[in-house]
Amino acid sequence: MLKYFINKVCGKFIFAPRIMICIPSRVTEVEKKAVIDAASQAGARKVYLIEEPIAAAIGAGIDISKACGNMVVDIGGGTTDIAVISLGGSVVSTSIKVAGDKFDEAIVKYIKKKHNIIIGERTAEDLKINIGCVYPKIQDIEMQIRGRDLGTGLPSTVIIKSSEMLEALIEPAMMIVEAVHSVLERTPPELAADISDKGIYMTGGGALLDGLDKLLQEKTGINVMIAQDTVSCVALGTGKALDNLDALDGRVRR
Repeated sequence: MLKYFINKVCGKFIFAPRIMICIPSRVTEVEKKAVIDAASQAGARKVYLIEEPIAAAIGAGIDISKACGNMVVDIGGGTTDIAVISLGGSVVSTSIKVAGDKFDEAIVKYIKKKHNIIIGERTAEDLKINIGCVYPKIQDIEMQIRGRDLGTGLPSTVIIKSSEMLEALIEPAMMIVEAVHSVLERTPPELAADISDKGIYMTGGGALLDGLDKLLQEKTGINVMIAQDTVSCVALGTGKALDNLDALDGRVRR
């Protein structure tokens, strides 16, 4: 797959390209080496690794070179990466395997348990995008879905409310909140004060889940902001980092 994308972007290149790859926080040295080896075999001349929260911060327009602390919560498809960034590097960070995919799984399990109906991941994602929430809505909204009835084995239609989605999604959402709490507890006091003043930045597609910013703000007491173009923050930040390798020297793994 890497080889396909390299060929698509570069075409028939004479010189092998330099590639920068985002990795979750707290990955092991073995995992880092595996990523570098895979990219090298796919045709990369030189491979650079950058942690996802740092790339997300750069993509969100945060000046990470300053001595003040910035907290980034990057919620992707498979992992949520949380980091406190200062002087261009992660001071405290963690990565949990609770993100968009877990939200979809939680919806599938909830519909199966409450309505005795099996739905697919695509339907679960539609529910998450259209009526999913982790903070009470002012007005309850509904969505009609189709699935397979476990009793009869036949297709069945059911109407799902946003209040049910709140019930289904609150558990994985609270796991993200607890991970943020854990990082804040380990953050040096001066940087924690900066975060309290400047707020927490949320990036990634999972940050668009309705009410997640309000829930995090309520539980931490810190202002929470969703970055502009949040879905593309990591990709944009990675591109900027590759263009400014000299400025980031020592903060990316070669």
